[in-house]
Amino acid sequence: MPIYLYLDRETFLHRLNPSVKVFALFVMFWSVYWVDQPLALVPLGVLLVAAAEFTDSWPNFWRLRWLFALVILFTTLAWMVFYRRGPAVANLGIIHLSHASLLFGFGRGLKLAELLATSVLFLSVTKVEELTEGLTKLGVPYRAGFAIMLAFRLAPLFIDSAVTVAQAQRLRGYQFDRGGPLERIRRYVPVMIPVFMGALRKANNMAVALETRGFGRNARPTSLAEYPTRWPDVAACVVLAGLAAGYFLIYYAGYGAIAAN
Repeated sequence: MPIYLYLDRETFLHRLNPSVKVFALFVMFWSVYWVDQPLALVPLGVLLVAAAEFTDSWPNFWRLRWLFALVILFTTLAWMVFYRRGPAVANLGIIHLSHASLLFGFGRGLKLAELLATSVLFLSVTKVEELTEGLTKLGVPYRAGFAIMLAFRLAPLFIDSAVTVAQAQRLRGYQFDRGGPLERIRRYVPVMIPVFMGALRKANNMAVALETRGFGRNARPTSLAEYPTRWPDVAACVVLAGLAAGYFLIYYAGYGAIAAN
């Protein structure tokens, strides 16, 4: 099972400048933030589906299909409990089933699903090194960008280490699925201890390696790969700026909100 989401393809989105990809991520988050109306979110969903089809990123989305479904379902139900506006259509106990609560809850669930889909698509077409380069070119301090890059690179490695340790324990006859829920949680302690010890060892080795290479000097670090700005990057920035402005206008005009009655 792959531990990284990046898919090596030769598509337009893969070849975009890293700064443009980071800007596109911000624009999608910006556009989703301003609207609650599900109908206003549909164009963004169609855009994400088209981008996933164009970049052949469906394997990553298929791996997370249940997460998307659960996010939409449970977010909708949660807001039908707390967003108690509009006349109730049916009495379902703590769930306030009304047109407004259903629409608002589904819109919030769709927003979270689109934010997740945007992140998955971004990681499918962007290498970790490109993320650092894009953040640096947009003015983010190099240390902050490097820390974000380490988080994306090390988190899958820790997960892979935990899976390896759990498989080794099962081969030795250790059973994780015995007993009740609390007992099962307690049985995972032998897995977490080696993982944390390995994480500390990796962090120490990485700190030594970074100091050896002069990390932290005031000089601007160099990059092996060069990412020139081309006309497709400029065109993509213009389209993205128009998308961001369009969704802000939808919010400003009041079409992105949901009426309470």
